[in-house]
Amino acid sequence: MAPAVPPSAGRPRSGPDRRTVLRATACAAAGTGAGAVTWRARAVAAPAPAASVPAASAQAAPPPVPAEELPLRADERTQGDVLAGFRKDHVCLLFLHFREVARARRWLAALVPEVSTTAEVARFNAAFSAARRGSGGSDPVSLSALWTGLGLTHPGLRLLAGKDPFPATPPGSCAEAFAQGAAARASALGDTGPSAPRSWLFGAEPPEQAVHAVLTLAADDPERLAAAIARHRDAAVRADVLVLFRQDGATLPAELRGHEHFGFLDCVSQPGVRGFDPVDPATGSTALGRPGTRMLPAGEFLVGPERVGQRPAGLPAWATGGSFQVVRRLAQDVPAWWTQVGLRLAELKRSGAAPADATAPWLAARLVGRWPGGMPVALCPAAERLPGPDEDPDAALDFGADPHGWRMPLFAHIRKANPRGGLVLTPGRPPLADAELDGHRMIRRGIPYGPVHRPDGGTGHGPDTPRGLLFISHQADLVQQFEFVARRWLNDADFPPGRHPRTGTDPVLGPDAPLAFETPSASGSRATPLYFGRFVRTEGAVYAFSPAIPVLRALASGALDDAIEIHPGTVLRPTDVLDAGAVRLVMDASGDLALLDRRGRRLWSAGTGGVGHDAVLTHDGELVVRTAAGRPAWSSGTSRHPGARLLLRPAGELVLLDGNRALWRAPTAAGGGRP
Repeated sequence: MAPAVPPSAGRPRSGPDRRTVLRATACAAAGTGAGAVTWRARAVAAPAPAASVPAASAQAAPPPVPAEELPLRADERTQGDVLAGFRKDHVCLLFLHFREVARARRWLAALVPEVSTTAEVARFNAAFSAARRGSGGSDPVSLSALWTGLGLTHPGLRLLAGKDPFPATPPGSCAEAFAQGAAARASALGDTGPSAPRSWLFGAEPPEQAVHAVLTLAADDPERLAAAIARHRDAAVRADVLVLFRQDGATLPAELRGHEHFGFLDCVSQPGVRGFDPVDPATGSTALGRPGTRMLPAGEFLVGPERVGQRPAGLPAWATGGSFQVVRRLAQDVPAWWTQVGLRLAELKRSGAAPADATAPWLAARLVGRWPGGMPVALCPAAERLPGPDEDPDAALDFGADPHGWRMPLFAHIRKANPRGGLVLTPGRPPLADAELDGHRMIRRGIPYGPVHRPDGGTGHGPDTPRGLLFISHQADLVQQFEFVARRWLNDADFPPGRHPRTGTDPVLGPDAPLAFETPSASGSRATPLYFGRFVRTEGAVYAFSPAIPVLRALASGALDDAIEIHPGTVLRPTDVLDAGAVRLVMDASGDLALLDRRGRRLWSAGTGGVGHDAVLTHDGELVVRTAAGRPAWSSGTSRHPGARLLLRPAGELVLLDGNRALWRAPTAAGGGRP
């Protein structure tokens, strides 16, 4: 049997940092003062080590970025795990069911002050990074923090609000996916057989015991986390809130820090977020200090900011400032997976498709797409090379010159999950540009659960002990992000399409399927078939939503604004429809912006048929229908109102608001226009 973690030359001592602790001696450099640092009363200072690190050993800090260029770092309305990331060594998720609405609202009101914001988590993480640079790369140890996050499911939102949170759920929309939930959509996502909902530990309960909320607690100190869990469980009992399931997670120890149980560095490739991460001025499209990281609009992860292509979100106002959260418990059969790797490697050697001296990690790296230490196999195919201290492993990663997958197999997990610039949708045509795939990225916050598989490690380390990965992702659109990647890329054996034999599914997360291991030959590309079974099993899944802090406060009093919000910068193009149930706002094929009732009768239109090209809500607060040349064909006449909100209310009203003041209403039979 292959070892649980194959030997690797020069395995890094630690993976990406999850711990966020701060050395007191580095506080001044971080701009936080020289004493103990307090993070909303959830941080505990510890004595700084006596020894100091010579200044010469400190890593260079990136150049400072003006605060006005990174406004999302100061956001105190959004939850902190979405953009900033809790990055803790110890995490606990409590899956909750509310038995009585009034008591549930009181429970929520008491919890809201504890929910961690983007601003405080970002400040803490920045201070930690500065301290780590000052200590020469070692984890500083003088401050720990406890972070709290809350996600609500569709049943949870409905119960707290006393009504359905969506005025309409158009077929194929994110609203429909969220309302149906993960269990109802399981088969389409490959959760069948042993991964089917009937065997799940959470997420497939009957309606009378549905998951209403996911409470996330994350800390550096396991004892402090345990105390917080006990306190929240007591609060749940007092509020008649049932804890349906408890899921713990923790960073793996020693040389596996930052890795998942198969032994590979995890969460290496994350998108950069405009307005939160600094942009490299040399490129304008990548993150500063991470040349392999593309910058994406914040609206791909938070509802409200501008999205790729200025697409409309089509979601109610309560979603603004929040993010959809996917939680999945993925069990990993470590010894079986590595045994299978060894068997398939022997087949490749017999066929001449693998070098005679290749080891199990050689093939495993091609299945994952990276060596255990994080370097993409495409950049060092013969043997593992560890990234340098300041090296971005993906800086030079591009699949455009490898259309057949000779260096990075087309079925490799990281290539299926993020095809980058080498995706060829039609054989013989040029690959798509990276930017055409930006709308399918996610932010991942996963963490392992269970002890390391170590047959000689005694009780609890054998193959029968539960272990795996707690997958968590944040995105603004469940369908176009998480579900698109799972259905159209990972689980589709014909992706990339049009190849013979077919590429195969993702061998790490996908269903059982044959793979086509391609190697160069005298006649072109030679495909060696490999059958790869599934040794990652879904044991639970939930779709939740992490609302903005003001929305949580409103829910605590039973209020929820279900008007469809059109955000500044949003562009409506012909055939776009925003559905509020009783009324719809459409940009029709003729170029007219119109308000329709449920029977399709026009209640109002801009009268731009034949001349209108698109409609936009400007950042200056004006609704404009533009011609193909970009000139105004119609306007609400409400410029010079930055921050104005355009709402499509289920009662039939289309209104532009500046605060609570109406700037413009669509004229209907009930009256309207400029107030």
